[in-house]
Amino acid sequence: MDFENDPIGNAITDFQHGTVSQDIIVHSDLCEDDIMDVNYLFRSFENMPPIEKKALTMCKGKVLDVGAAAGCHAKWLNDNGFDILAIDTSEGAINYLKSLNLPSQKIDFHHLTEHKFDTILLLMNGIGIAGRIKQIERFLIHAKSLLNPSGQIICDSTDIQYLYEDDEGAQWVDLNSQYYGEMEFQMEYKDSKTNWFPWLYIDFDTLSEKCSNLGLNAELIMTSENNHFLAQITIL
Repeated sequence: MDFENDPIGNAITDFQHGTVSQDIIVHSDLCEDDIMDVNYLFRSFENMPPIEKKALTMCKGKVLDVGAAAGCHAKWLNDNGFDILAIDTSEGAINYLKSLNLPSQKIDFHHLTEHKFDTILLLMNGIGIAGRIKQIERFLIHAKSLLNPSGQIICDSTDIQYLYEDDEGAQWVDLNSQYYGEMEFQMEYKDSKTNWFPWLYIDFDTLSEKCSNLGLNAELIMTSENNHFLAQITIL
């Protein structure tokens, strides 16, 4: 089955049927094309990076997995007894999750209103779906509205300032002219492409400031290479 403008869904469906023959290509307006092996969407807990492992072990209560894709995080949580809901906008992804009997729903995060959660999980830079820095507070307000009083948001992001530095560490653009963490992406698999879409890489200090404006507290949990970090956001 072919889903228009759903490269992730098509890749997941091919994997399910054993017919994967190409990688997923990620185009961006700033970097060279990135190649993603479809197998990576199905990684086990043992093969996840340390930040993802830490994030999963921090989950509690009812968990919302945002942008679940092939459900590698949702499956681990479900297998470990968590009450989960996995959401994605990819029809192919949701069809696959339903075939595994994982609680899942095809819906945009911003349109989800009917549930409350103890943990909102936003991995693989899931907080990037905010799109633009001017939209991050709106995004956080909505996320807060979905949390139970003692709930938490677990998210990772990357401070990509290093992308604007030359070999000697000097910055080659004016980082004050616009927020440097805003990028545009397009995903491609075989003949299926998404439209170009905005994505936000937010640095921790900016995230913490935005959270404090909204009665939220951001705590830096851990960092890894290339300024990649894991954060926990709670209600003050």
